[in-house]
Amino acid sequence: MKPTFTIFALITLALLSYGLYQALVVAPTEATMGNVQRIFYYHVALAWTAMDLFLANFIASIIYLLRRRPAADALAYAFAAVGLVYATAFLITGMLWARPVWGIWWTWDARLTSALVLWLIYASYLMLRRYTTAGQNPVLASVLAIFGAVDVVFVYMAIRWFRTQHPQPVIGGGEGSGIDPRMFFALMVNVAAFHCLAGLLIALRYRLERVRQQVEEAHAMKAVGEAEARGAPR
Repeated sequence: MKPTFTIFALITLALLSYGLYQALVVAPTEATMGNVQRIFYYHVALAWTAMDLFLANFIASIIYLLRRRPAADALAYAFAAVGLVYATAFLITGMLWARPVWGIWWTWDARLTSALVLWLIYASYLMLRRYTTAGQNPVLASVLAIFGAVDVVFVYMAIRWFRTQHPQPVIGGGEGSGIDPRMFFALMVNVAAFHCLAGLLIALRYRLERVRQQVEEAHAMKAVGEAEARGAPR
């Protein structure tokens, strides 16, 4: 595990460094927004990764509901925890980009509002995991993950279904959409880098959650044993 993790971490570091070089040096300057547009390579990569993690959380949650496997629940929790970090980062980078381009930090259009709702759903997911009893929280959290997955779809489709302040899609947006190939390559490098970084964080968070589950199970077994010992005839 450790050598593999170290190698993967080095690959991730190389990708992040290469992505930074592509975004800041190789990709051309956008004609209307200038250099501020370069935040695009991080904002979109963060959002893309967060959406993938939330969908992965949904799949792991469904598996847990069907099979009640603690490992699936631990994986779902890891996806949600890391996904929320990415969602926080893409909301912040979006506001940093909006201020110089739109003249405002925030507007309540369909894309931005649904993205904030998504953040609130997964913040609630993590709070639910923390503050409900151990026997209830995996099931309740798995159900909440289903609502989160629905909002993931809404966030993705919002700029296709509604006219919003948020720019229309430049990739897969239909006729007239598209970006310079060097911009596209820089974006894809950063998407790959942030996915790799997420993989490292998920591996760490998953191991911590599995340890927590095992400790909790050991404590429960010990409590049962002590109760049985107290109730045994002397």
